[in-house]
Amino acid sequence: MQEKLEGIKTRYEELSGRLADPALIGDVPKYTDTLKKHAALEEIVQEYETYRGLLAQEKELSGLIAGGDEELQQIAREELPKVQSALEASEAALKAMLVPRDPRDERNVIMEVRAGTGGDEAALFGADLVRMYMRYAERRGYKTEMLSTSLTDIGGVKEVVMSISGRGAFSRLKYESGVHRVQRVPETESQGRVHTSAATVAVLPEAEDVEVEIDPGDLRVDVYRSGGHGGQSVNTTDSAVRITHLPSGLVVTCQDEKSQLKNKEKAMRVLKSRLLDLMRSQQDSELAAQRKSQVGSGDRSERIRTYNFPQGRVTDHRIGLTLYRLEAFMLGDLDGMIDALAVQERANALKNE
Repeated sequence: MQEKLEGIKTRYEELSGRLADPALIGDVPKYTDTLKKHAALEEIVQEYETYRGLLAQEKELSGLIAGGDEELQQIAREELPKVQSALEASEAALKAMLVPRDPRDERNVIMEVRAGTGGDEAALFGADLVRMYMRYAERRGYKTEMLSTSLTDIGGVKEVVMSISGRGAFSRLKYESGVHRVQRVPETESQGRVHTSAATVAVLPEAEDVEVEIDPGDLRVDVYRSGGHGGQSVNTTDSAVRITHLPSGLVVTCQDEKSQLKNKEKAMRVLKSRLLDLMRSQQDSELAAQRKSQVGSGDRSERIRTYNFPQGRVTDHRIGLTLYRLEAFMLGDLDGMIDALAVQERANALKNE
């Protein structure tokens, strides 16, 4: 570990020198790339400096215990356990930092929320999830943009596709893929009985243009007049767009914008991300075990979480964590749950190292 850390420190110092080079500052793309690489190493270098300082303290205190006067020996004996405890924590933190990160973690996100079993109540819960994620994005300083919406007459969600943009968005939201189950009394329930329904969430890292090349000949683009839920007209021109990727059979529609061009651009963003996800799924079957180590299998058919409104609790079934603050959770206070999932992911990755 020490050798690897020394290599990282040397690389960090090299990048620090390059950032001070006036010639690099004038080259914006190269400077930005170097800055990103420098920032990625900064946290681990700082922790390594802390670790080295603690090692030096441990050595000094051990020396005093072995050969100091009686008063210094007593002080050293009292301080040594504290230093050793801090040293152990620092070493554990460094080991976690050395685990290879998912290269997609810094990506923006395409999130898809769909109503599952449960009719109108499932659609209403889907709308609650969309609001929850938008509030969470706001807390984190992420930007959200609706790409496609399909709603029910009472404001529920049949399907919503949105982008969430910001540094590390995928690293935080990737744990949300799966089936979300809700237990509560629906507004339409006159007997006060608790019903169970569900919504599904898919979280895809947004594809970059260089990753997915699409032959225009593989696309069928249909345009039509958009219409809203309840039958009202959203637009009086053929602005809605449906794109079919013929080789894969993937279909993406977008009708939220009045401009056909904007609808097409949004639909292509979603299509590229879905294609990238499909390509990775096909190519990475041998990484199934790795995905399983990342807090469950990640299979979207897997029930990952239950929201129990009568008891005010939310339970994540992958790590067995229950929080009794459902109201705050639905207002976007997700970090406690996400942090616990990230810790479990790192712990599992360390076991497999």
